[in-house]
Amino acid sequence: MLLLLNACPSFSKRWKEHQSFYRDDELLYVDLGEFACHLVELKAANRTEEFQAIFDIIERLLVEGDHYVKEAATIGLLEGIQNVAGNSGVELEQFVKYLKPESAKWWRQVNDFWDAKIPYVGATIDEA
Repeated sequence: MLLLLNACPSFSKRWKEHQSFYRDDELLYVDLGEFACHLVELKAANRTEEFQAIFDIIERLLVEGDHYVKEAATIGLLEGIQNVAGNSGVELEQFVKYLKPESAKWWRQVNDFWDAKIPYVGATIDEA
């Protein structure tokens, strides 16, 4: 979360409020969900000046992270953005232009899973 917070200073106040509610609990997927909500709200308000840095970090997590980091970035964050945007009336395609190669690949995997084209996220990715 620290990398994402550094890339997205506009999340700081919301993060502090979120943390005070959850106290010391480390609930990564809840935290990522809150961050996804923030990103969708920024996009809806056309406040995307931080998106380059944010999506650079997402790409870094997917390229450099271990299995758990990659899964959290994909399911916790990319899928979170898709779910929140889809339920908020924000068009998913508005996020695609910010994706880098690895994040775009996993974004499509999430889409394909929900479109019942693949049995699970990552089904058609060779990670040998």
